[in-house]
Amino acid sequence: MAAESQQIDYTLNNPDTLTKYKTAGQISEKVLAEVSKLCVAGSKVVDICEQGDKLIEEEISKVFRGKKITKGFSHPTTVSPAAFVTPYTPLKSDEKEAAVELQPGEPVKIQLGAQIDGFGTIVCDTVLARKADEEQAVIEGRTADLLLATYYANEVLLRLMIPPGLLAQGTDEEKAKAAAAKPPTQAKITSLLEKVTQAYDCNLVESTTSWLFDRNEIESNKKIVIAPGENTKGEGVPAVGEVWGVEMGVSLGSGKVKQFEQRTTLHRRTTNTYSLKRPTSRKILSEVQKKFGTFPFSLRQLDDERDAKSGVIECVRGNVFRQYEVTGDKDNAPVARLLTTIAITKNGITKLGGPPALDLSKVKSDKKIEDEEILKILEQPLARNTGKNKNKKKKKKKPAKKEAKEEESEEEESDDE
Repeated sequence: MAAESQQIDYTLNNPDTLTKYKTAGQISEKVLAEVSKLCVAGSKVVDICEQGDKLIEEEISKVFRGKKITKGFSHPTTVSPAAFVTPYTPLKSDEKEAAVELQPGEPVKIQLGAQIDGFGTIVCDTVLARKADEEQAVIEGRTADLLLATYYANEVLLRLMIPPGLLAQGTDEEKAKAAAAKPPTQAKITSLLEKVTQAYDCNLVESTTSWLFDRNEIESNKKIVIAPGENTKGEGVPAVGEVWGVEMGVSLGSGKVKQFEQRTTLHRRTTNTYSLKRPTSRKILSEVQKKFGTFPFSLRQLDDERDAKSGVIECVRGNVFRQYEVTGDKDNAPVARLLTTIAITKNGITKLGGPPALDLSKVKSDKKIEDEEILKILEQPLARNTGKNKNKKKKKKKPAKKEAKEEESEEEESDDE
């Protein structure tokens, strides 16, 4: 069996791999849209998280039925209020945190994800908590600055993920020259993104990290760290055939982060082994291995929250679990985040799962990007036009003619009348 499993191609060269990633991405996006609707002022964060997880389970159960493959979460539903940077998922058994409600107009970061056969996608979007039964009005002022800075910085970062020369056009000589160019260093990436955020009087969130994804792994051996803090640095550059979780974080404050007092509830299993002594520790380790593998999970997703809170201590101490501490903006300023899971193919960037595009008609700021280098990057496509759209346009021409004929006949009828 081991030899047989080694022969399976889990790279993007295998169409099944891309299908599984895309299916997971569709589920993540669908649930993200539904959870966004739940982010109403006065709603409890823990209730939204629980509802999001329920939706992921429901959608996962509908796909790849009867197949002997693992399916589930690549990230639990987390809902992070205004100044929070990291994903936040409180427990029902912590009365104070279970009572946390969304405030009107605050930027809320929703992060979640699904996985099929170990191929996980994670998505994150920032939405504004609106009042119940109230349509989103035009967003202005500093909130608009924050959303626009995050949107455009994310668009620039996605384009910087494309290997040099991949989408180059022109003569063979021009293409070869473009391909020979060195990819931007991570210091250069940070510098470019700072130009975007500073145009809106915002700052990058310290140590915002994009990771290479692998099967059963959301933190593989490459990472891009923007605005790195102390003792943090990136490793490696994006390449064709890879899947990445591309993250953007922007703050209305300094962008520096601090640890918040809230309990750490988000963890993931490591590959380390340790002889656990407490029965509760062994019990939750077994449950986590069955339900979540090496993907992140929330203590509220385990059968017994109280056992989980006590058993997790030894698991973290023995380095069997890694904990994601709750951090936020040092100035308690509002923060926005986006996360998109992408595949880098020979034709450029394929978005496997991500937040919906910002409706720019509803976000108004008196600030704008004027830097020529940034504007030039934003003009670049994310992917090569493979000609599929042309075929679609040709197909659409026939109905257009029919509509024209119908309009003509309607006009003739009205003339007759």
